[in-house]
Amino acid sequence: MKYISMFSGGIRASQVALGCMRIANLNEKEADRYVLNALENGYNYFDHADIYGGGKCEEVFGGVLRRHRDLRDRLFIQTKCGIGRGMYDFSKEHILTAVDGSLKRLGVERIDVLLLHRPDLLMEPEEVAEAFDELEKNGKVAFFGVSNHNPAQIELLQKFVRQKLAVNQMQLSITNATMISSGANVNTGNGEAVDRDGYLRDYCRLKEITIQPWSPLQHGFFDGPFLGNAKFEKLNETIRDVAKNYGMTDTGAAIAWLLRLPDRMQPVVGSVNLQRLREISVAADMSISASDWYRIYLAAGYPLP
Repeated sequence: MKYISMFSGGIRASQVALGCMRIANLNEKEADRYVLNALENGYNYFDHADIYGGGKCEEVFGGVLRRHRDLRDRLFIQTKCGIGRGMYDFSKEHILTAVDGSLKRLGVERIDVLLLHRPDLLMEPEEVAEAFDELEKNGKVAFFGVSNHNPAQIELLQKFVRQKLAVNQMQLSITNATMISSGANVNTGNGEAVDRDGYLRDYCRLKEITIQPWSPLQHGFFDGPFLGNAKFEKLNETIRDVAKNYGMTDTGAAIAWLLRLPDRMQPVVGSVNLQRLREISVAADMSISASDWYRIYLAAGYPLP
C-alpha cells in the first residue's frame, strides 16, 4: 500500500481509505478480523459517519479499539456529521452534539478528521466556525473537511473557518466520472462538456484539498457495481484485459484507474470482503500506463473531441 502526505505535519495516510458503512452487523470476532486484516494490508485510514447504521458502525469499530488498546495510535479515524432526519444541519449545536456522540460510540478522545457530510442549504458559516474552534480548542477534532461540496461552497466556508478544509469526499468512479470528462470536452457541444461540479478537480488541486472518491466501484447512486455488470460489457472486457497485463484483479484495476490520476486522490472503499481488500491493496502499489488509462476511459463511453 502506498501512502500520501495529508494535513499539516506530513501525516502519512494510506492511499486507499477504508469506508466503514457496512460493518454494523459484524460480530466481535468478525469486526476484529476486519480491522486487523486491514492494518496488515496497509490501510490506516478509516472513514465513518454518524448516520452509518444509525450510529451502530461507529459502535462496532469502537468495540474493536476497546478490545485492542494498542490500535488507536496506528490508525486515523475520520467521521462525518450534518445529516439529520429529513434535513441537513450545520448549526453549532448539531455539530458539537454529533461529535460528542461519535466520540462516545467510538470510545476515543479525539476524532482525527471531521467532514461536513452534505451542504446545509440554511448554513450560517459563522456558526460552523464557532463549532470548529471549540472542537479544536477542546482537542476533540484535529483536522476538518467537507463532503459533496462544490468550490463555491468550500470558499464560503473557508472565508469564515480558521482551519484549512483539507478533504472533500465526492462520488467518483469509472462510470460516474463527469468530474473528469467535463475537463476533456471544454468548448464542445458534447453533453460531457456540462460543468456539474464547478471544475472541482482543478480547484482542489490548486487549493491542495484531497478528493476522496466514494463508491469507486459503483455506478449510478447506489445502483450496484459496474464490474461484472452486463450493462457495461465493453468496459468490463477492457478492464479484464488491462488487469491481466498487470497481474491485477478487475477490482484492483478499477481502483488503479483512479489512482493513476495526478490528483493524489484517496478512494474510499466500503467492502467487508477481506480478499477484495487485499486485491485493492496490491493494486495501490502499481501504476497503469497513460494509454491503458485512456483505454478504460473510452470503453466507459466517454468521448474525446
